[in-house]
Amino acid sequence: MPTDPRRPGRAVRRRPPNPLRALVLAVFLLFFVVPVLWLLLAATKTDEQLVHGDPLSAGSWSALRHNWDALTSYQDDAIFQWLGNSALYSFVALAITLCVTIPAGYALAMTEFRGRRALLVATLVVMLMPNATLVVPLFLEVDAVHLVGSMWSIILPYSFYPFGVYLTYIYFSTAMPRELLAAAKLDGCSEFGAFRRIALPLAAPVVALVGFFSFVANWTNYFLPYVLLPESGRFPVQVGLGTLLNNVPQFNPTVGSLEVQRPELALATLLAITPVLVVFLFSQRFLVAGMLAGATKD
Repeated sequence: MPTDPRRPGRAVRRRPPNPLRALVLAVFLLFFVVPVLWLLLAATKTDEQLVHGDPLSAGSWSALRHNWDALTSYQDDAIFQWLGNSALYSFVALAITLCVTIPAGYALAMTEFRGRRALLVATLVVMLMPNATLVVPLFLEVDAVHLVGSMWSIILPYSFYPFGVYLTYIYFSTAMPRELLAAAKLDGCSEFGAFRRIALPLAAPVVALVGFFSFVANWTNYFLPYVLLPESGRFPVQVGLGTLLNNVPQFNPTVGSLEVQRPELALATLLAITPVLVVFLFSQRFLVAGMLAGATKD
């Protein structure tokens, strides 16, 4: 039996596990895991099996292959074009976001200038506003510069990411040792040199965190590209999924020749969420470090 390090020789009593806590965790596990498991299995079934069979039963490889062929043949491989569009919009916007967001958060945290507090309040207010409220103003601005329908009508609004600015501001204002920056400036570094050589390497976890959240927000955005992109060939995958959903007869009785079955829609959904899952798996170590950044300060 382990002993208490504060009182040598005295045994430590282990508390029995809390059954309520285990029950709550099990409920949440079922709530999140069962829908994902159902989605994985739905892609391996025929439409008849999906409706009348056991919800958590597996289908067959032949049904999966048929669903794949039917999905990829829809509008001449439109699903891959939509995925490519999403990748283009998300990664280009991500690069612009990081180039703008990190220096902006650093400047707000490390410098004093007139209007700084008002700028922080405005950033926080815009960050808290629902995305749907910004669609009409963004549409009017994009239309004023004649970019509606182009890829820049999506990339430029995606690059505006106030949450990343505020997150970076919090990190630099709480976890960045100002003594290091002052020492670098005493050694002859300029403000930009101190940022590039000292602040930016130390901020790698929060950069990864901002990058991940920005990528997920860009990849899953639906309403803005739905409004700004009239052509199907420029749709991202989220708007493409809406197109597929509109061509499922059970959801839209007026479907014409472009009929989509529900297992094909499930397979398309899996393809749409796979890139986000891959990015999360490869960046989870940096995400954890970024979430803990600023939690303690020496």
